[in-house]
Amino acid sequence: MSLIPRRAGLASMVVAALTALTAGAVQAQSAQDYPSKPIRIIAPFPAGSGPDVNTREIAGELGKVLGQSVLVENRPGASNMIGMEAGAKAAADGYTLVMGSTTSLSVVPHLYAKVPYNADKDFAPISLVGLLNTALTANANVPLKNAREAIAQLKSSPESLVAATQGVGSYSHLAGEWFAASSGTKIKFVPYNTTNPYTDVVAGQVNMIFDALPAAISNVRAGKLKILALTGATRHPSFPDVPTFAEAGLADYSPTAWIGLLAPAGTPAPIIEKLSAAMQKAASQNPTLIEKWRSYGGELKAMTPGEFTAFIKSDSGKWEKAIKGAGIRLE
Repeated sequence: MSLIPRRAGLASMVVAALTALTAGAVQAQSAQDYPSKPIRIIAPFPAGSGPDVNTREIAGELGKVLGQSVLVENRPGASNMIGMEAGAKAAADGYTLVMGSTTSLSVVPHLYAKVPYNADKDFAPISLVGLLNTALTANANVPLKNAREAIAQLKSSPESLVAATQGVGSYSHLAGEWFAASSGTKIKFVPYNTTNPYTDVVAGQVNMIFDALPAAISNVRAGKLKILALTGATRHPSFPDVPTFAEAGLADYSPTAWIGLLAPAGTPAPIIEKLSAAMQKAASQNPTLIEKWRSYGGELKAMTPGEFTAFIKSDSGKWEKAIKGAGIRLE
């Protein structure tokens, strides 16, 4: 046997090992120096919307921890797909991040036939930012006290309650379809594609809406709307008189609106870990912001990359089942 191929093979192995060591050293040095310039977070939401405001709030806290400016760039449109695609294609250096959500990572991949990013492969999860429980909110004059009574009415008289939605395939629509499937009832859904559905819920033109609480909370406090149920394993401390959906017999009904920070796939692991550690501090250092999330039925909550990855997988599976059960598919 010739020694030349063997020597060439050994040389290749040495080069590969040295390359790996060098790459690891570069990554370690990169993480040590990171961040050395401002960080950009792509927000796939319209400017001024609830998720956009939440993104800007946590960006401010994250900037305090990292000692660098954290800027927010709005890239809304196509059910978050425009911004998420931009985030997936950004340089994987830790200086361009993207704010994912229930819509972009748990709903869109199962709802649309064509999605310009792969939710499982194109991103490196950093941390959850916060989550909001879903509420069944009704006009104050609807003669129902809770979700159990709503279920009873819908079973005795199908489609006797009308629910507003923000459009076919929207969060409020899918959360309502999930409720109907879980409770074995039929609801009449009215889509509001270009106008605010809460206007007609407050006016009594429609009976109710399934949605996270921020958009409704001011009218709830003014007595124009009432909360019939909230998701969550136990009653929310800010709404101790509001029963959970589990108390109405829907133990598996758990739609949750959330946002979370991600980087493009391939971002060095040390940078991901540094950002995740910073998020732990950012989510716990501002009592006013923590209370703000609690005040509308939510929780400001950070996670490790591993925990957030598992969270997305679990949440996506739940929404996949609900969407397939409703038979909704959009082009």
